[in-house]
Amino acid sequence: MAARLGAPALLLLLLTTPVAAAAVAGDEAPEKVAVALYYESLCPYSARFVVDHFARVFEDGLLDAVDLTLVPYGNARVHAGGEISCQHGPYECLLNTVEACAIDAWPDLDVHFRFIYCVEDLVVKRQYKSWDSCFQKLGLDPKPVTECYKNEKGHKLELKYANQTDALVPPHRYVPWVVVDGQPLLEDYENFEAYICKAYKGTSPPKVCEGLVHPPMALETVSARNGVTYNSGGIKLATAEDEGRDSKIKMRLPDYDN
Repeated sequence: MAARLGAPALLLLLLTTPVAAAAVAGDEAPEKVAVALYYESLCPYSARFVVDHFARVFEDGLLDAVDLTLVPYGNARVHAGGEISCQHGPYECLLNTVEACAIDAWPDLDVHFRFIYCVEDLVVKRQYKSWDSCFQKLGLDPKPVTECYKNEKGHKLELKYANQTDALVPPHRYVPWVVVDGQPLLEDYENFEAYICKAYKGTSPPKVCEGLVHPPMALETVSARNGVTYNSGGIKLATAEDEGRDSKIKMRLPDYDN
């Protein structure tokens, strides 16, 4: 199996590789596997997943096999008047909206994922208040995103993502919440490649699928080994900056949240 790129190498790849033109689909092109990531911008586990793991979707032809959707909303709440409150505070609401606006402004996955990756990398580094530096790093015009998040359009996009998140069946219990081919991966989300390969119906699977062990049939049997931020019912949690980069972040949650 090919060696995996580490986070610094992935960042360099995403920041420097030119956006590729879409491949010409054959007459019998297999249906892509639907993959969705439901997350919130200041969740330490979501940020680390995007930076350290999920960027691998751009390796070894995997992207050609998936239809990828990013949903930056997570465990936020919509109140009666339409106001949104976020689990890690107002700055998370800002960055959720910024990332929603980036998806809207640049529908090309290669473009908006690079921007989101850049922002989440700053979250991991506890430098997320410098998120707007990502425009210059990537050579992107900030105007469409700035106009979006500062106006009603950004709020409407977040309400759309709220509806998508609330419509999940089964309901999401925490973030990051990864769904592959309609199946939530629960705490096994870092193993997303194996689930994509299992769901792929084409005759020429992506190179990354070579040698991957098939995931278990019943996800409930998978040992919980990856961190998550539970839906806290409105309780404010610590941000990545508050908690630092220790892999065993202690979340400020009541004992009954499980």
